[in-house]
Amino acid sequence: MFHVEHDESDFLAIAHRIFTDRFDLAQRYYESLSTDGVERGLIGPREIPRLWERHILNCGVVGELIEQDETVVDVGSGAGLPGIPLAIARPDLRVTLVEPLLRRSVYLAEFVETHGLENVLVVRGRAEQPGVIKEAGGADVVTSRAVAPLAKLAKWSLPLIHEGGRMLALKGSSAAEEIERDRDELARLGAGNIEVLECGAGLLEVPTLVVKAERIARPQRRRKNR
Repeated sequence: MFHVEHDESDFLAIAHRIFTDRFDLAQRYYESLSTDGVERGLIGPREIPRLWERHILNCGVVGELIEQDETVVDVGSGAGLPGIPLAIARPDLRVTLVEPLLRRSVYLAEFVETHGLENVLVVRGRAEQPGVIKEAGGADVVTSRAVAPLAKLAKWSLPLIHEGGRMLALKGSSAAEEIERDRDELARLGAGNIEVLECGAGLLEVPTLVVKAERIARPQRRRKNR
């Protein structure tokens, strides 16, 4: 299969389809990442030509897997991926960006405030911290992108969603291998109905691969008779 070169106008056309009447917000996010994001060390300068294709559009299409009016926690949000594109594409969602590093969380808070993203909250901290779980927990969905191996991700993500909620981890082509490698640990942590899903098929040249896992009730351990 040969690679087709696309110019920016192709990506802008796709962005219009994903972000519809909030395309201007997506454009401002692109501009922010390519300037402020690079200056603050959140995005490498080599990523600028690929910002639309590899980052913003790639994340925006994950909204296909999220129901109307759901609550979303984005773990290890970094420069806001996938949380900010999701929040722009889906103003009905309530999105919490969880990020432990100060310079990243400051950038996120500044972008959210400056651009009036009223459906986004920024929480500084690690996903496993009790304070973060208290503030952001009970969500319908937890997203993540390039944060950690699957088992570690599940350990951080599952406590933030209610029973029946979903973990959506953006992964590369090794997604199925990760599931097989970590299957026993995922089951122990309470992750079930695990599958690899594609987002953006028919829009993106390379669809986004997402590992979906539900938080299921873990069987109670039987107490030994004394």
